[in-house]
Amino acid sequence: MLDKARYIVVEGPIGVGKTSLARRLADHLQAPTLFEKPEENPFLGRFYQNMERYALQTQLFFLFQRMEQLREVMQDDLFSGRLVADFLIDKDPLFASMNLTDDEYALYRQIYASLKLQAPAPDLVIYLQADADTLAERVRRRGLDAERRISESYLARVVERYARFFYQYDASPLFIVNAEELNPVDSDDDFALLVERLGQMRSFREFFGYAS
Repeated sequence: MLDKARYIVVEGPIGVGKTSLARRLADHLQAPTLFEKPEENPFLGRFYQNMERYALQTQLFFLFQRMEQLREVMQDDLFSGRLVADFLIDKDPLFASMNLTDDEYALYRQIYASLKLQAPAPDLVIYLQADADTLAERVRRRGLDAERRISESYLARVVERYARFFYQYDASPLFIVNAEELNPVDSDDDFALLVERLGQMRSFREFFGYAS
């Protein structure tokens, strides 16, 4: 699967290591990258301080940013080559549905529908899973100012929404990684094993690092 996949997305909840793994995988494949830019969102820090007040602004900024990034990639025809990304645009409504009021979410859906590009589906999605305790520890360890106020209860909700989303996801082959047991970001052995298993992937949905 890995040799044939041209457009690869690494996804997962806050703090799970998706960007770091995407960067390492891109280096291994010598592929260009398409990464989220949360540091450019002026509302993100305020959102974690007051979610109810700043949820809509934060979500719309990310939506416009991600759509523009995809538009630039499509104009440059990078999808015809190899590309590794750390976000899946189909997942964008996940946070909106969790954080917005009903009226705000209805507005968001209208904007999302009007902006959504006909970008190709990924050839492979790698979904990193971890529980809220692990994510909270990793978030604290990386020490980003905007994330200091993220609560473990919020992370638990995020984990649940991700699990629900990817349980139903069937637009691309899906490789689900137990990031509790494996650390392909920091461990060379785990990364080598991940690459090996991706190369052997034959089913549309496979699990890595889970007891059979």
